[in-house]
Amino acid sequence: MPLVLRGARPYGEEAVDLVIADGLIVNIAPVGSADGDVIDCDGLIALPGFVDLHTHLREPGREDAETVESGSRAAALGGFTCVHAMANTSPVADTAGVVEQVWRLGERAGLVDVRPVGAVTIGLSGERMAEIGAMANSEAQVRVFSDDGKCVHDAALMRRALEYVKAFDGVVAQHAQEPRLTENAQMNEGILSGQLGLTGWPAVAEEAIIARDVLLAQHVDSRLHVCHVSTAGSVEVIRWAKGRGVNVTAEVCPHHLILTEDLVASYDPIYKVNPPLRTAADVEALREALADGTIDAIATDHAPHPHEDKDCEWGAAAFGMLGLETAFSIAVKTMIEPGLLDWRGLADRMSVAPARIGRVREQGHAIEVGSIANIALVDPTGTRVISSDRLASKSRNTPYASMELPGTVVHVLYGGNITVRDGALA
Repeated sequence: MPLVLRGARPYGEEAVDLVIADGLIVNIAPVGSADGDVIDCDGLIALPGFVDLHTHLREPGREDAETVESGSRAAALGGFTCVHAMANTSPVADTAGVVEQVWRLGERAGLVDVRPVGAVTIGLSGERMAEIGAMANSEAQVRVFSDDGKCVHDAALMRRALEYVKAFDGVVAQHAQEPRLTENAQMNEGILSGQLGLTGWPAVAEEAIIARDVLLAQHVDSRLHVCHVSTAGSVEVIRWAKGRGVNVTAEVCPHHLILTEDLVASYDPIYKVNPPLRTAADVEALREALADGTIDAIATDHAPHPHEDKDCEWGAAAFGMLGLETAFSIAVKTMIEPGLLDWRGLADRMSVAPARIGRVREQGHAIEVGSIANIALVDPTGTRVISSDRLASKSRNTPYASMELPGTVVHVLYGGNITVRDGALA
């Protein structure tokens, strides 16, 4: 019997019945006209399932912080049907064996499409290129490579990596951080860092690497993706590069769309993140760049940590925040409510564009007949108060605890199967 999503509104438009069978959208019918197993979706907006280009699932090696299974649960509850698992695990995902292990764990969990990201260099050391070809040709079919957490700072090595991934239409996702400019850095460099006595993290440390890498990508005619853009200057470099025809894409994290460096004055390590929280002017520039397409995608940089790594003094605390279960709400608050994006625009930034960048052909499809039924049904009028104790992640380091956020994920379908129903795992 087919599944009928009764009264769903694709992209916030006219209500219809979406009919799902054999993992596909097989019919779009007038409300009430389709027969099958009915789920009431009155008032809910249907969007393509979200795709995250930047998720830390920690397994193997730090299962105390997160596992592929627990991260998959968090992702599904956040409306995601695909996540890219970053390579900074232990051991590092720099061989075919490790990426295949992560891929199989994702298949076993069965809640989202887990796509491993392969390391660019062995052990994230920045010295020798990893087994990029072997990972690309493995069962996991890796297409995104990144040393995230560390910058590929050697220009010659970065050039070789960009050249190498061309053979299989891959992309190098750069963590843009010049290491010599950010030694012992703790927060955004500026007046506030001086007042707080914390070593500053200058915007130019990000912008200089992006400028170098877009020129390298242009030189070798390869694809470059810029991770977690955080400054207005970075936006201008990327905009300039796109204007020159460079094949560069970029992502912004939800927390960089809403939080500012002022929060660091509390010395609460929950706000310690890499790259750091920036100024209100940077936040405004990032929102505008996401709206006009200079920044292509929203990516969570979901970075779980056990409490002992965050519940300590600022200098000793780990960098990172949770993001999977709150990304949609932050996008609604920062982009939909101010009118910077409509629902189709949000679908593009959270699903279509990241699927295209990651070359995930099964994801990011339009809500239309014949498409794979990866669908998030969301309530645009719903709100919720974030409670860290009620998150599916094994970690609790959310910066939004006790905040009331707009937009709720009600139902999620992954490959036509219900993974989330009425806001809970099915």
